[in-house]
Amino acid sequence: MDKFDQHIIEILRTNARTPVSDIAKAVNLSRSAVTARIKKLEQTQVIVGYRAEISVGTPEDEQPMICAYLALKFDTSSGTHQCADYARSLEDIQGVQWCHGISGETDLILYVAVPTMARLREIRDTIQTYPHLRQLVTHTVINEFFNHLTQKEG
Repeated sequence: MDKFDQHIIEILRTNARTPVSDIAKAVNLSRSAVTARIKKLEQTQVIVGYRAEISVGTPEDEQPMICAYLALKFDTSSGTHQCADYARSLEDIQGVQWCHGISGETDLILYVAVPTMARLREIRDTIQTYPHLRQLVTHTVINEFFNHLTQKEG
């Protein structure tokens, strides 16, 4: 990856919808060269996707977003439980944003963002049906002071 690729990535991180012609001007390459570089960055998995950031709490949105961390602990005495299997099934639950396997007494930690407490309760109810689940603890987010994982324009 050279300085041109790095500059292209920087531009796309700021705004993934930047037109190729604007990127080409900024990096001083032709549009076709920039298009080829972006395609190569995607094929080599340097760029793994694009996303839309959704505004929460807009006037059309009466309900604020409810965010919580769920800590899951499984009974490992049977020897058949695999966190990766549970993680795959959790990925299909709408509202579960990410799932990490962690060290310590907790096996998995999830980050959930949903529009209502009722939806959070539905997610908890679904997870509580998982075999070998020993404990499910919910930590509701009260304040977010900063978040370096999401990039906001401003």
